[in-house]
Amino acid sequence: MRIPDQDFRRHIETLEDQLLSPYAARSTQSRGRERPLPDCPVRTAFIRDRDRIIHCKSFRRLKHKTQVFLSPVGDHYRTRLTHTLEVNQIARTIARGLRLNEDLTEAIALGHDLGHTPFGHAGETVLNELVPGGFEHNQQSLRVVEKLENGGKGLNLTFEVRDGIVNHKKSGNPSTLEGAVVSLADRIAYINHDIDDAVRAGVLHPSDIPESCNRAFGRTHGERINSLILDVLQQSFGEPHVRMSGEVEQQFDKLRTFMFENVYTNKEAKKEESKGMHVVSELFKYYLKHIALLPPEFTMNLDADGPERVAADYIACMSDRYAITDFCRLFVPKEWV
Repeated sequence: MRIPDQDFRRHIETLEDQLLSPYAARSTQSRGRERPLPDCPVRTAFIRDRDRIIHCKSFRRLKHKTQVFLSPVGDHYRTRLTHTLEVNQIARTIARGLRLNEDLTEAIALGHDLGHTPFGHAGETVLNELVPGGFEHNQQSLRVVEKLENGGKGLNLTFEVRDGIVNHKKSGNPSTLEGAVVSLADRIAYINHDIDDAVRAGVLHPSDIPESCNRAFGRTHGERINSLILDVLQQSFGEPHVRMSGEVEQQFDKLRTFMFENVYTNKEAKKEESKGMHVVSELFKYYLKHIALLPPEFTMNLDADGPERVAADYIACMSDRYAITDFCRLFVPKEWV
């Protein structure tokens, strides 16, 4: 069957109506964008959002931002980008199983961590202490897509994608099931891949993992993810919610607590974090005093948001390597020639 050029998007929208769960978000029923756009002849609104995120600068910078281990030596440790891709894979698998909108799910997953600082949560902690009103990476991710990207114009994404991005933390309350899927997939992804990285780094041994968690999920990376996804599908198919069973959630919370006690606050794993925090702190203080040095897409927000927020915007956009390079340029003396 040949589809007329002008009907590609409509064909996808028709398939959404025919195939998706009654609880799924439809692209034709989106609450829209802050600035209306003419319809694309090929892509639905959510596919278009996904493409805008993939092609933006903030997405590319994720490849050089810390996940857990700061600037690790070795090719196989996760970065913020590979974390995002793993969240996307898990979220799409769950969305497909529940007959939810995979395109919306993917757009939220790919955009959920765009606002992360250099040096992971260590950088976030510093800015949260220095910026009036605090700093949270989910709020910053929303700020990136609404205000900072595209030369200060933002990406002009649909409400559903922006809502899913800002509500992806466990404490969030997304308005779509697709947003709830990404929130759960984020936790499934980082707990499991951080176990993998911690074992690779010698911080954990597989025998350290609580035996009750091994019995509940399996002993390998793939077994754990598969078990968690299957439980979510069994508990949520055909229902207006996305959740784990009580027993599995209890064991998952136990595994998460184990990771916080043994990896996320481990002195050996985090021994370089204080240096990263110092870099972020000193860069913030410097640019707060020299705010006029920032690019126009940042300084254009001075009147509305104040210098502290604008300085934080600039630093949060940095990759780890750029932050280190900039710190050395500003504070490390060069040899006189």
